[in-house]
Amino acid sequence: MKEEGFRQAFWDEPLIFELSRKGRVGYTLPKPMSDVEVSVPEGIRRRSEPELPELSEPEVVRHYTRLSQMNYGVDSGIYPLGSCTMKYNPKINEEIASHPGVAFVHPYQDERTVQGALKVMWELEQWLKEITGMDRFTLQPAAGANGEFTGVSIIRAYHEDRGETQRDEILVPDSAHGTNPASAAMAGFRVVEIPSNENGTVDIEALKAAVGERTAGLMLTNPNTLGIFEEDILEIAEVVHEAGGLLYYDGANLNALLGRVRPGDMGFDIVHLNLHKTFSTPHGGGGPGSGPVGVKDFLKDYLPVPLVSYSEERGYYLDYDVPKSIGKVKELYGNFAVLVKALTYLKMLGKDGLRMTSDVAVLNANYLTRKLKGTRGYELPYKELRKHETVFSAEPMKRETGVTAMDVAKRLLDFGMHAPTVYFPLIVHEALMIEPTESVSREDLDAYVEALKRISEEAYGNPDTVKSAPRNTAVGRVDDVLAAKKPVLSWRMYVEMKEKGEVDY
Repeated sequence: MKEEGFRQAFWDEPLIFELSRKGRVGYTLPKPMSDVEVSVPEGIRRRSEPELPELSEPEVVRHYTRLSQMNYGVDSGIYPLGSCTMKYNPKINEEIASHPGVAFVHPYQDERTVQGALKVMWELEQWLKEITGMDRFTLQPAAGANGEFTGVSIIRAYHEDRGETQRDEILVPDSAHGTNPASAAMAGFRVVEIPSNENGTVDIEALKAAVGERTAGLMLTNPNTLGIFEEDILEIAEVVHEAGGLLYYDGANLNALLGRVRPGDMGFDIVHLNLHKTFSTPHGGGGPGSGPVGVKDFLKDYLPVPLVSYSEERGYYLDYDVPKSIGKVKELYGNFAVLVKALTYLKMLGKDGLRMTSDVAVLNANYLTRKLKGTRGYELPYKELRKHETVFSAEPMKRETGVTAMDVAKRLLDFGMHAPTVYFPLIVHEALMIEPTESVSREDLDAYVEALKRISEEAYGNPDTVKSAPRNTAVGRVDDVLAAKKPVLSWRMYVEMKEKGEVDY
């Protein structure tokens, strides 16, 4: 592996303005489509020419290609962030979503002129209903957390409508996604944490002790954030329902269950899905996302407006006849391009393909678990059998060598591999949370395990090698606290901070 030279070559990449040479051209403007002269008012005319770099087309392409190679994504290699399902995105999704009939449709068009777009949304809802066992869906929420907020808002509206305003508590397991308690609090609920038992699943006795007349609902992920299936789910549902609460399904981990079991059949009343995770649309970088929310029939009147409906007389139409709607949770009708990509993925795979997706995702996670288990410094807490993801603890390695989970993650970058999620879930100390997904090959899994094993050898042989990583990247080890407090958002900021000695890279 190249070390310092590789990093320096990238870090010394000139700014595009520094590459500029007067007179070089990389474009040709089209001829005017009309002979009509356009007069620009004096008050808005430029006083000088824009300061744009002058380069040839190859120079522009090569510059931005080199910059892109400094980054990493699902097209580069394995991206095993736990609970994030960073799987490969088929390029046909992008091709369909960029079709003029999709890209140029306008949300304010008369519904009679966008029948195809409405049909896409209606068909996607039918797929999601069948997959989850729900009776009605809204496609409006823009992401998972937006879906969570929508779901708990429906819970609140349902209880208020029944006059049970005392139900102000949402139960959340201690292994839940961090957005669960945040979403519940935003919706006005008090959050009650339910501890896990020795198996890493919900402690039933603690749950029974927590439910009561103030219980509005329980937010649960199944399999949970440890990748362990909540095998007592039917009893959990019974306990919550008998107390008068609703059961909410966080669909972040649905990738493990596709075609095998439906949340609706487990007793869940409300479901949110992450289309940008489970159904392979781009995930990360701030969006776009999509977090549709499905409900059982008795809750459909609380869904956001409008829904997409169909009748022989009107065709597909925007349905505002939702008597007790919580209102809108996003402008317009949802992130349409993401919906198109998800439907493309579903239609390509079909029922059998979706089942194979979950089968291989579970196989990959357990294959990696078995291969890494027993490696010095890594400990597997709770149950060995996992679903789509696995969580190891580097606590023994930290205790015996001083090398932390963060150090392991940084060192993985030197092997050209993306690090897993670290320090989550919080109930596992020095957590390494790995989700390989179904789109990773056996060879990739073997290479990833070998890298983790080599890091173990280095930790016990020469820990400084790991603690000083990464060295084979465009930027070396960064002060994580400083990077959070004073992020470098531009090259000018970097130069100024470098001169002041505020950054050391």
